Amino acid sequence: MILRSRRVVMPSGTRAATIHSRGEKIDRIGDYDEPFDSDDETDYGDLVILPGLVDSHVHVNEPGRTEWEGFDTATRAAAAGGITTIIDMPLNSIPPTTSVAALLTKAEAMSGKCWVDVGLWGGAVPGNASQLQPMLREGALGFKCFLVDSGVPEFGWLDRGGLATALTTMRDTNAPLLVHAELAEHLHAMTDPHSYRAYVASRPAIAEDTAIDMVFDEVRRSGAKAHIVHLSSAGGLDRLRRARDSGLRLTAETTPHYLYFAEETIPDGACAFKCAPPIRDRANRDRLWDGLDVLQAVVSDHSPSTPSLKHLHDGNIERAWGGIASLQFTLPIMNTRGLSLDRIAELMCAGPADLAGVAKGRIEPGADADLAIFDPDETFRVTPEIIEHRHKVTPYAGEELRGVVKTTYLRGMKIWEHGAHVGAPGGRWVRGMLNVEC
Repeated sequence: MILRSRRVVMPSGTRAATIHSRGEKIDRIGDYDEPFDSDDETDYGDLVILPGLVDSHVHVNEPGRTEWEGFDTATRAAAAGGITTIIDMPLNSIPPTTSVAALLTKAEAMSGKCWVDVGLWGGAVPGNASQLQPMLREGALGFKCFLVDSGVPEFGWLDRGGLATALTTMRDTNAPLLVHAELAEHLHAMTDPHSYRAYVASRPAIAEDTAIDMVFDEVRRSGAKAHIVHLSSAGGLDRLRRARDSGLRLTAETTPHYLYFAEETIPDGACAFKCAPPIRDRANRDRLWDGLDVLQAVVSDHSPSTPSLKHLHDGNIERAWGGIASLQFTLPIMNTRGLSLDRIAELMCAGPADLAGVAKGRIEPGADADLAIFDPDETFRVTPEIIEHRHKVTPYAGEELRGVVKTTYLRGMKIWEHGAHVGAPGGRWVRGMLNVEC
């Protein structure tokens, strides 16, 4: 397969180039105007060729809560959004992915359903430290933990001692411990169950900042690798810079919704916007945007549920499930906000791939031929009929976004083109020990 474009986004920058792939891998990169004679060649002209995006923070929820999403619909949405690899979170599936048996159960549940490649995070919960290294040997890429109530009873949260134990157990593995960083001692009851401002006040930035301080201290003690998920508080940026400057293995990510929306514009009763930590004010958003240099990744934290659990019928934010659905739209969201193509490749392709330890996210010889053909100038409106997620609930409904994914290739196979899926599900379990064809 030979693809060419005047705008190919590579680690060395964006330039005109020709991509030659053989089988599933990129074979070499040539000049745009080099002559060639092939029956399988496409000139994309001024359309952009990006590496297939890697989303390392996706809640698929299967098995057990497949009615919330599921591997089929989640990976369909990913393919439509130019995402060729997702890493699934260990909750909210039942059983949660906190043991070898549960990891293999999830791998079997995704067999034959996935349109993109899938990796699996395990979970670190009270009492399962002995399972962590065996799960890594069976294919888990790392572990997720909470320092506060996760929202589901089957996935417990770690206190400081539990955090220290998990980090010590993982110290010599080079796998990351992903941390939902909030401390319960700083959380409050809402004063008005329908007020978004009351919700933000109930989960103040200090809850996040002090939790990051705790993780900072435990990483320094253990020497292990930790990663703060869905950073919403700009106060965390200085702590992360201090960790980077100190040589600590502590990184972080943020999400498109923290960079796109602002608390001041969210109306009361708008439960589609509820997530934890919450979307904060405009000044905080702008500081996050200015602090992208210190972050490892921008990922979706796609966490859907059924419309009834989002309490769309009564606008009760206090009772609504806290999660935002946006998997399909992360690339156009960040393009709309003005993230450059080179930074998109760093923060949404290579960065998440490096976090998960998977050989994805770059256009270079030897890499998987995972590619997204993207028109960064075409606009579209988010309407229910184009949403590939299982449920059509998203705070981006009605938003006009800039940037359209024209074609998606997974390991050299065309899986999305002209607004439709192509072929059949052909995703694989990334690094899994079972021979699972997703």
